[in-house]
Amino acid sequence: MRQFCLMSVLVLGLIATQFSPAHAQEPGFQKLEIPADGPFRALAGVIWYPAAATSHPVSLIADNAAFVGQRALVDATPDNTRHPLVVVSHGFGGNWRNQAWLATTLVRAGYIVAAINHPGTTSGDLEPATGALLWQRAVDISHVISALEGHALWSGLIDRENITVIGHSLGGWTALEVAGARMDADKMTRDCETHPDLAACDVVRDFAIGKTTAERTKLAQDMRDPRIKRVVSLDLGLARGFSEDSLAHINIPVLIIAAGSPTPKVPSELESRYLFDHLPAKFREISVFKDAAHFSFLQLCKANAIALLEDDTPGDGIICKDGINGDRTRIHHAVSQRILAFLAQH
Repeated sequence: MRQFCLMSVLVLGLIATQFSPAHAQEPGFQKLEIPADGPFRALAGVIWYPAAATSHPVSLIADNAAFVGQRALVDATPDNTRHPLVVVSHGFGGNWRNQAWLATTLVRAGYIVAAINHPGTTSGDLEPATGALLWQRAVDISHVISALEGHALWSGLIDRENITVIGHSLGGWTALEVAGARMDADKMTRDCETHPDLAACDVVRDFAIGKTTAERTKLAQDMRDPRIKRVVSLDLGLARGFSEDSLAHINIPVLIIAAGSPTPKVPSELESRYLFDHLPAKFREISVFKDAAHFSFLQLCKANAIALLEDDTPGDGIICKDGINGDRTRIHHAVSQRILAFLAQH
């Protein structure tokens, strides 16, 4: 599973370098700290938003030695308009920075985007005791929405009738959970006997997911959040653990985006295709990007990124590899446009 864990030495820093005065189209950016509240755990993340057209220095967010950052206006005043909300869930070993490229595109199209780190399955915090509680990822999404709805500033700027969840890899699994999919741990165990090399099976095995009866019961509970109106899955993993019955009863639009270039640990024909095959026909859409690999949905990599990643942990260079003819900039543009069209349609 090491190759599915972004290296903390390269991804944990937030670098804000000053550039020229802002343009109105640059997204605003703030850190987001959400305290624990009853059954909800404390969360750290960020929020991207349309900023007021005022003079403000432009900064680069999440730019480091390996990955390209995004231009934003740190702590700029939000514009005084209500916007749809998108909540982004990262993959196993990832973090809020991974889909910053998508967040900024969505903001420029008029969305507010919140992205958080999931304790136990995020960069620098891969802790089996916490990470095994996968159902908590779905609880995190609901916690973010509730926190923003009750926030003095954001509550007046979010369109509560227009909320979307987008997730990559295990984040895609999380997005489906809040749409009503339920995990059958026994089914997952049986499937891993047939497909033991899947990344999902590595996670289940390494984190001892569903080890106890109580945990299996928790995994099987309905985590649907009725405030969420649509979800987008970016090359999800762990899909084969969803019960077919729960998928058949999902009643909100689901866009499945799959990587067309083979990634043996997360093969789209077994993961994304399984999801598509069991969702109701009227609520499912799928787009396969033939030149994309599993990690094509992460940040743009700099020229020396593969060497840096390989030097730190052999095998992690895969994070910066796309399909044979893939170009991550083009892939990001095409994926963004597909998502925007889906959101506009629904």
